[in-house]
Amino acid sequence: MNKITLPEVIFGTSGLGNLYVALPDEVKVSIVNECIKCSPGPVVFDSAGKYGAGLALEALGRSLKQLEVAPSDVLISNKLGWLRTELKTTEPTFEPGVWKNLEHDAVQRISYHGILECYEQGNKLLGDYHAALVSVHDPDEYLAASKNEQEQQQRYQDILDAYRALHELKAAGKVKAIGVGAKDWKIIAKIAGDVKLDWVMIANSMTVHSHPAALVDFMLRLEQEDITVINSSVFNGGFLTGSAYYNYQLTDPVKDKALYDWREQFYQLCLRYSIKPVAACVIFGMNAPGVRSIALNTTQAERVKENISLPQSMIPKGFWQEMENEGLIDPAYASRYL
Repeated sequence: MNKITLPEVIFGTSGLGNLYVALPDEVKVSIVNECIKCSPGPVVFDSAGKYGAGLALEALGRSLKQLEVAPSDVLISNKLGWLRTELKTTEPTFEPGVWKNLEHDAVQRISYHGILECYEQGNKLLGDYHAALVSVHDPDEYLAASKNEQEQQQRYQDILDAYRALHELKAAGKVKAIGVGAKDWKIIAKIAGDVKLDWVMIANSMTVHSHPAALVDFMLRLEQEDITVINSSVFNGGFLTGSAYYNYQLTDPVKDKALYDWREQFYQLCLRYSIKPVAACVIFGMNAPGVRSIALNTTQAERVKENISLPQSMIPKGFWQEMENEGLIDPAYASRYL
């Protein structure tokens, strides 16, 4: 990864942006403090202009400064493509119902100049710190908003232009590595075929609940090309650990009965083996091809130390065998990777 070594756990910062719950500033500082204390340096934080319309970046920079953390002791990833704007409605327009108590809105800006604007704004929000790892955030959403084939082609060109800007930043020594972050791994695969990437962040896609064979094949190709894979949202947006949100969409126990039935079977099996569901999710996510790091987010400072230790969790072979026998994981995947 372009001379950058990532730890097994990197810290997601969506909680600092008030995802699902608005945290007091002192709690945010304590979370950042625990990340610093519990990690062998440099500590890696993953953030984005989308997280709380820039609030996560702002809170991260402010917390690091308050804790007197040297910029050289942290490595910050900023997924670019969402620009903070004025809030003109009762709640943000970019992801209604998910972010709490925000004072700004955000709009997607994916283009050559738009991505540079996001990069500059992000560093301004971080204050004394800057993003060394950069990427285009949610290119899948950007393409999905196309009204027709012609617009989709233009939007894809916008994405390629954004990467041209990022490669210029790298060539100038302003950033160290370039990646992509998206929920739709097929869009990541398309971009990886056209753009030189140092890393990819796969969100929501490679989890104990969902691990399509085609995605596994793609991740094997990334591994062969020595492109670092960061696995993110291995709890499917929190659902696998008890939330009502699956991939950031509110679920309904009746309409989404199959999801709830899968989770209940998973929980019962974890209980029989005295395994924490969070540990099973993390070990599954870490064992996927090419994965060198896992991104974990928390809104509780006391959970940070546990999160860092999760990749060392011991899961008995029999647990995965029973997961396979009960139809909870793909047999082809289980026999090869678990």
